Amino acid sequence: MSKFNIDNDAIRQLAELLDDTNLTEIEVAAGDNRIRVARQGTMVAAAPAVAPAASAPAVAAPSDAASHPGAVKSPMVGVVYFAPEPGAAPFISVGASIAEGQTLMLIEAMKTFNPIRAPKSGKITQIIATDGHPVEYDEPLVIIE
Repeated sequence: MSKFNIDNDAIRQLAELLDDTNLTEIEVAAGDNRIRVARQGTMVAAAPAVAPAASAPAVAAPSDAASHPGAVKSPMVGVVYFAPEPGAAPFISVGASIAEGQTLMLIEAMKTFNPIRAPKSGKITQIIATDGHPVEYDEPLVIIE
């Protein structure tokens, strides 16, 4: 078993991210090392993740979408918003034509709203993420064809 160096500052930042986004669990990996921080009741606990089988459960549709060549994946953990403010028109809709660099959505992380821009021009064929819900790093958000 390899020695695992714990980065207490990283754990604190992940715990703050749980509070800021109302997530119940987050896991990050760097090489062979993984840190999983999970909320249990009102406490936040941190522990090295168990074998990969423990993190294997996934919804079938997003994992299929993740392999799609037009998948736009989340560059961070946070909460997705499809409109610039509550009540405003959404940035995108299924069937809409979009241009490279156009804002697709916002992801709120660490109290900062980060625009997610289209990596290419095309047509939105599927919106996978749900407005106002958390997303994980590398999770598919939309499909552009």
